[in-house]
Amino acid sequence: MEDFYAVLGVARSATDGEIKAAYRRLARELHPDSGHGDPEAEERFKLVTLAYETLRDPEKRRVYDVHGPEGLRQGARSGGFGDVNDIFEAFFGRGFGGATTHRGPPRGSDVEVSARLEFAEAVFGADPEVSARVAVVCDNCGGSGAKPGTTPVTCSGCAGSGEVRRVRQSILGQMVTSGPCPRCGGIGEEVPSPCGECGGEGRVMEERTLNVKVPPGVDDGSVLRVPGGGSVGPRGGPSGDLYVHLRVAADERFRREGADLIHVLRVTMAQAALGATLEVDTLDGPQEVELPPGAQTGRTIRLRGLGVPHRRGRGDIVLTVVVETPDDLTPEQEELLRQFAESRGESVNPPGTSMMGRIRSAFR
Repeated sequence: MEDFYAVLGVARSATDGEIKAAYRRLARELHPDSGHGDPEAEERFKLVTLAYETLRDPEKRRVYDVHGPEGLRQGARSGGFGDVNDIFEAFFGRGFGGATTHRGPPRGSDVEVSARLEFAEAVFGADPEVSARVAVVCDNCGGSGAKPGTTPVTCSGCAGSGEVRRVRQSILGQMVTSGPCPRCGGIGEEVPSPCGECGGEGRVMEERTLNVKVPPGVDDGSVLRVPGGGSVGPRGGPSGDLYVHLRVAADERFRREGADLIHVLRVTMAQAALGATLEVDTLDGPQEVELPPGAQTGRTIRLRGLGVPHRRGRGDIVLTVVVETPDDLTPEQEELLRQFAESRGESVNPPGTSMMGRIRSAFR
């Protein structure tokens, strides 16, 4: 596909006025009514008109600038803006894909549900059960929409093509566009005797329960897509997708940062000063951790490969040391600490100057 800006001979920053002026100039030169009789010029005129039809529309131009012709094609299919296939078909007799489109039964709608996971389930993966109200194939008619014993017939409005062509007048003459047949909704068939269970839709609503495969390492707010897990389309149309929004419960032991799990390791003053072998609870079971002598608050200890799985392995558990100072010393313990401070030449408050000491003194 040629660059539409190059086709019109304008810069990508061209204003609407510049695009319109370039188109008028080329249209006068290449229009079939100019009498040049050149088949190549006629094809060039079609391409120039197509480029102009695209770039003059702000939304189509924005999508073209970002995604190119493929973006226009996807936008046309999803209904995000006009039907660009109609423009291609009007000039070239075909859409982006190279053939006239046959719409057929429309696709079913997507369905969204939520699933709650425990923290460990999000880390290691799970198969939660979710329930959703979706459209399913009608058992009474097998999805045809027709009363048992009867069958759909070819639509009289579009002769089974699922679309109708319309002729409209433009500044360049007549233009032919196509769209879904209003009589059959683009399916190409009519149902003279509708099914009594589904009313001719070929589907009924039903509450369904299924297990969803949640991969390891998902986080709160992740969304899983289950292709074909949504509602079936009317009268045999393909199913939409199921989107599962994941809600992960918090864990009192860990805070997640990417693939790492952060845990606050609270230790006593003596353990921090002298070192200790401690047992830490992890998602893989208890693990022994060596706390080195002289550990200070804020020091981190990393347990490799015990965090959240990711594409290259697993993250770590990061232990953040917090040294806790005792506030419930017995008189004997307080005396021992004073002796310890004195041996190190450290200045401390004399006995009875603490809040608790003053309170005790008041009741003597």
